[in-house]
Amino acid sequence: MLLKAALLNVELLLSLLAVGFVVGTIVAVLQVYGGRVLGVLAFVFEWVFRSIPPLVLLFLVYFGPERFGLSISRFLSATIALGLCSSGYQSQIFRGAIQSISSGQMMAARALGMSRTRAIASVILPQALRLSIPGWSNEFSGVMKDTTLAYVVGYNELLRSARAIMDRHYDAAMLSFLTVAIIFLVLTYTGNRALGWLEERTRIPGLQVAGWSEEGHS
Repeated sequence: MLLKAALLNVELLLSLLAVGFVVGTIVAVLQVYGGRVLGVLAFVFEWVFRSIPPLVLLFLVYFGPERFGLSISRFLSATIALGLCSSGYQSQIFRGAIQSISSGQMMAARALGMSRTRAIASVILPQALRLSIPGWSNEFSGVMKDTTLAYVVGYNELLRSARAIMDRHYDAAMLSFLTVAIIFLVLTYTGNRALGWLEERTRIPGLQVAGWSEEGHS
């Protein structure tokens, strides 16, 4: 039962990370290259969703539409709320990586006839995303644990399933929650190992953030 519920946590994790990745990338690009107006709007967006507690936002997204006669599924509300919260943090990871890319690369791309948009998409972002992997792995670990917040809107994820076991068999409560802890340890470790492998596979010699070294990275 708990292993089946863990798959729901993984499904929610992948969905909200995808939302956070897409939105966070757009926000990061606008903060760096969006000019005064779009840059300020991107900053406000990032500040808002980094300031609101994920649990509060989850309640707002799930119960808010009901005030207007709309219904939203538990999974979708958790994906939107937790994904937007994650986008605020991911945007700062990507923004830092983008700003670490030499400005000369943008100038060189423009000199070759690329438009600003194409230079960002073809030259800047591929390098920045490689540099973002270490920081993104930390976000992965945090968001993995945040999937348990969907418990409060009735989504049958891992923690809710453990509580259901406890309600029927109180003497198994400690064993159930210990199993939940072990499952999260395994999922987090596996995800971080996979991201570490991806970082190694995509590393380009000479492309590194300031202060990075082979010894320190190892």
